Amino acid sequence: MNEESLGKIYQDREFVIRQGEVGNCMYVIQSGQVEIFREEAGHEVRLRLAGANELFGEMAIVDKEVRSASVRAVGRTTILTIDKRTFLRRVHEDPSLAYRIMETMSHRIRQLVEELARLKTRTPF
Repeated sequence: MNEESLGKIYQDREFVIRQGEVGNCMYVIQSGQVEIFREEAGHEVRLRLAGANELFGEMAIVDKEVRSASVRAVGRTTILTIDKRTFLRRVHEDPSLAYRIMETMSHRIRQLVEELARLKTRTPF
């Protein structure tokens, strides 16, 4: 059995999650790419592209908030879904998994801070 057989295949432009939905799982991209974007004032704002071995939706494992962005496939994409119970079991088996997730989230926060600083320097108050 190959690794792709564990995940779900999404076709080009097919939604994986939608902004505003209640979430209870995270996702790992096995192959292909996804576009992560927010809908603001009737427009789509692309946040980033993510590819193989990247994860998204991890905030739903930590908090009980609705999804903050939408995600859709870019081309044929295979994605593995990990629910909270499975994630917690895996962390218990391998605590370094939690550390790797924290590294990913920390990296994203740093990118957001840099982007926010760039935007604030362009539009003075």
